[in-house]
Amino acid sequence: MSKPIMSAHFESRKPSDVRLAQMKYDEREKKPEAVINVGIGNVSLPTNPAMMKRLFNLDAPESPFSKGVIRYSGTAGTPEAQDAFKNILKSEGFDTSKLNVQVTDGGSSGMELVILGVCGPAGENERPLMMIDPAYTNYLSFAQRVGRKTVTIKRHMGEDGKFNLPEMSDIEEMIVENNPGGLLVIPYDNPTGQLYDHETLVDLAKLCVKHNMWLIGDEAYRELYYREDKDLISVWALTEEEVPGIVGRRISIETASKVWNACGLRIGAVISDNAEFSKKSIAEYTANLCANVIGQYIFGALAHESKEDILGWCKEQRDYYKDMIVKVRNGLLEKEPGLIVSSPDASIYSVIDVRNVVKPGFDSIDFVLYCAGEGLVELDGVETTLLVAPMKGFYDVKDSSENPGTTQFRISFVESPENMAKVPGLFVELLRKFEAQR
Repeated sequence: MSKPIMSAHFESRKPSDVRLAQMKYDEREKKPEAVINVGIGNVSLPTNPAMMKRLFNLDAPESPFSKGVIRYSGTAGTPEAQDAFKNILKSEGFDTSKLNVQVTDGGSSGMELVILGVCGPAGENERPLMMIDPAYTNYLSFAQRVGRKTVTIKRHMGEDGKFNLPEMSDIEEMIVENNPGGLLVIPYDNPTGQLYDHETLVDLAKLCVKHNMWLIGDEAYRELYYREDKDLISVWALTEEEVPGIVGRRISIETASKVWNACGLRIGAVISDNAEFSKKSIAEYTANLCANVIGQYIFGALAHESKEDILGWCKEQRDYYKDMIVKVRNGLLEKEPGLIVSSPDASIYSVIDVRNVVKPGFDSIDFVLYCAGEGLVELDGVETTLLVAPMKGFYDVKDSSENPGTTQFRISFVESPENMAKVPGLFVELLRKFEAQR
């Protein structure tokens, strides 16, 4: 009997590298006593108190859900949820008077909308999305899903753990050659943990104006920066005086997931200073009807928080992560000095490159599958394994090209400080066991 035929797109799909370790571990028949999962940026901290209050009181008299009725909101989101995003930006010192906010089902839906909004037709090479390698892997996945092309500015991880951009003249040459529709920048970088400086953002913005491109800032980790000599970096910090023509071509992708510790709430936003872009983006999103209304209500609590409360919360998050990230980086280098670990400047990630300590033929995916499927280390008398993310999927390279991610991993600082302190020893011991059997 014949079988129904799946689309070529479905046939070609593979799991995201971010989820690979968890999926393999779930299949493991004999699991170790403990697992530390730093492969996914799944924050385990409690959410903001104002949001928590609404979460635990959905039946309160003032709640729109008190009678058990859950209706659609407008496609652009509830005014209160829109105001919550604006209140955060305003508290951070940005002018929100001309910003248009569209609430989405997480930052992920926002990514897909932006790709549809700035790129050329599906299946064509016209006006691709320009990204900076390595970049958050889901942008590649969403571009493939909707048939849009991508082109990437290549960065190389130096022995000092820094990912350095090419010269602006080289970037401009790529722009002229590929005619991209928009440039995506992740100022608080996922996956590298690096922090862009304002001067670099200005230079990139000038190229966007010169070549009639959109400037897209993925600002999921805005406020999570750990260098005290840096100001808050954002596409909204750019002024018309320093970049003439930048107003009207900026887009930011926002989320409740990271700074606000609400990954599963699935509330994000697309914000633009171009009213026509926002109008068309909302029109495209009408097919989705609206974002999760319970999530909008919970996040909407931030519309009523004071500037002091907003900034105080953000500082608490920075203080929490900074100490942990520095300790883990130092621990990795102490356990194995040959490792290269990215500079801990921002976001909640670090990249580990093992190229100096492994034998030829090493593949990061093989090591991840080993850790998830059979690897274990006895740690304080407890059999334990570690889940990390291979970096291969964060690079936009052709199959025949060398992928720097072959020897690189991303770790997420989402476990407790106690568990994160175990990561250096676990990683190095598992790596040594894996290499010994090759």
